[in-house]
Amino acid sequence: MFYPIAIEAGDQSTAFGVTVPDLPGCFSAGDTLEEAVKNAKEAIIGHLELMVELEQDIPAVSDLKTLMKDAEYAGYVWVLIDVDVTRILGGSEKINVTLPKLLIDRIDRCVATHPEFKTRSGFLAQVALERIAKTR
Repeated sequence: MFYPIAIEAGDQSTAFGVTVPDLPGCFSAGDTLEEAVKNAKEAIIGHLELMVELEQDIPAVSDLKTLMKDAEYAGYVWVLIDVDVTRILGGSEKINVTLPKLLIDRIDRCVATHPEFKTRSGFLAQVALERIAKTR
């Protein structure tokens, strides 16, 4: 999953501050932009691991365009952080799923035009997580 992070610019006396809008309470910082991004990924992984340990659902990621319009983040720089949630969720397990051919074709077209899904399995996993998060 690609988590959007909002980065507040630092200067010579303050660090770059990072907020993860989709994970309330998940913050990070770094003396450089590169360090802030690296530290943000570690913070996201740690936050998600704690959520799983507490048996909380991993929330769906927000649309970046929507977040960029939010006045709360005016002036922030946005970066997408790629986090493999399968490791956090306990690894992968192969299953057989039967779906209509036309649906599989539509899934494949979606994956081909949206690289954040990476694979058909990645698409199905992300959509399932988003649906589960909405139903709780």
